[in-house]
Amino acid sequence: GGSVCTTMANAEGEETFDQAYLGQAEEVCEERVGDNDFIFFRGTKTANAQTILLRGANEFLTNEAERSVHDSLCAVKRVLESNIVVAGGGSVETALSVYLEDFAKTFGSKEQLAIAEFAESLTVIPKCLAVNAAKDATELVAQLRVFHHGAQQGLENAKESMKYSGLDLINGKVKNNVKSGVLEPAVSKIKSLRFATEAAITILRIDDLIKLAPEENQQD
Repeated sequence: GGSVCTTMANAEGEETFDQAYLGQAEEVCEERVGDNDFIFFRGTKTANAQTILLRGANEFLTNEAERSVHDSLCAVKRVLESNIVVAGGGSVETALSVYLEDFAKTFGSKEQLAIAEFAESLTVIPKCLAVNAAKDATELVAQLRVFHHGAQQGLENAKESMKYSGLDLINGKVKNNVKSGVLEPAVSKIKSLRFATEAAITILRIDDLIKLAPEENQQD
């Protein structure tokens, strides 16, 4: 609850200090962690900020831990901003791919091919997740598509929870990721799909390529 005091000089040129700048804490101590000494503030009256102390065997592991913590904090920040989460593990991409494949069949023109290709490109995410986990990507994605197809079509043997199906890369199977706590911020998912679509559209709009001929070496 303390405030930053930039100077202790008053109008008369003397040094004074107002106690209103002071904060409150139950304990202030200096402790040695590893080879360095740190000052710890415990039981503060107001906790507007926290410090995370990361330790590792070497600089490489420490940097990796820092990046992991940063990504986790950014995910929590996005959730608090939007207050909406979606199932992770390729669930959203697979559900959207299955829906767009059925939606493409309602068009009787070349737009059907564009929508179908867009739907096929969405399956890259769950495939990459499975490959990175050294799992059978073809088998897992096929199972995932069956679950979402059943949930969207309302089949008799399909359950309502199937729409939350995602990849369980630890056990190599498909499960309800909402129940398992594998969630992602909805705003991050929306932005990634939007930016990827805009990038693809920009590339498709390029119909000409101008390439400069290499300069010929001038002979003396």
